[in-house]
Amino acid sequence: MTDISSIDAVQKMLADQGYVCGRALGTVVFLSLKLGRPLFLEGEAGVGKTEIAKALAAALGRRLIRLQCYEGLDASTAVYEWNFAAQMVAIRTAEATGEADRKALNAELFSEEFLIERPLLQALRPDENGAPVLLIDELDRTDAPFEAFLLEALSDFQVTIPEMGTITAPEPPIVILTSNRTREVHDALKRRCLYHWVDYPDFEREMDILTARAPEAAEALSREVVAFVQRLRTEDLFKKPGVAETIDWAKCLLALDVLTLSPEVIADTLGAVLKYQDDIAKLQGSEAKRLLDEARASLDA
Repeated sequence: MTDISSIDAVQKMLADQGYVCGRALGTVVFLSLKLGRPLFLEGEAGVGKTEIAKALAAALGRRLIRLQCYEGLDASTAVYEWNFAAQMVAIRTAEATGEADRKALNAELFSEEFLIERPLLQALRPDENGAPVLLIDELDRTDAPFEAFLLEALSDFQVTIPEMGTITAPEPPIVILTSNRTREVHDALKRRCLYHWVDYPDFEREMDILTARAPEAAEALSREVVAFVQRLRTEDLFKKPGVAETIDWAKCLLALDVLTLSPEVIADTLGAVLKYQDDIAKLQGSEAKRLLDEARASLDA
């Protein structure tokens, strides 16, 4: 059985899955597991908010259920839908065979057989491996009505299907909500959760992360990559690179058999670390060399 009896044990458990986290994040994950409270993670895109849910599910041997949020997402889409095509076939079949008993047919049509379970309902179902990990990803993309519904669902861990009644989780799922803070999430929902701001890691932690996720990279190259990305984040960019971009870039450089950074290599592979043309344009010419020189100077300091 996985040891989650202490903060150190939780940090080690996540590290064994390749997720390196600091003491503060390890503490809030430990408390979330200990108290059974949802965990609300906020931060810039690419800092590892989604990855922690994946690491947690893998470490605990639980099923990961992901609800990807988007504008216009509503309660019915997040919880369940009826399989209308199959229902129509059942109606036509009943009519053709003369078995169209209205009451019996209605009960059959709105039964488990025709129910399509969506992530929130799936997360309430019992599982032989224990309660699943429910990841509600990028909550800030939704709107206030969905937040209000989610507040109610997370309070009692139950949902109501009018045709079938109320379904309650025998064991509450492990809930992780993430937000890129493109807008503020309502305070009432945040109060239901334990909150943590996931920031960009410092040099040492990002090195640990890169070593865990791309162990085949030489230490000298990894140090240059991390130092350059760290320096890049201090620039006035539309979208600063996250840890995900650091890992992607290192893997691209490995695929090209690069042993050390150069302005030419940076110019050729910048699309792996920056995702907007305006940002890439700022690093053309001597700018890439300037940043590389500053990054190397920080390593020698």
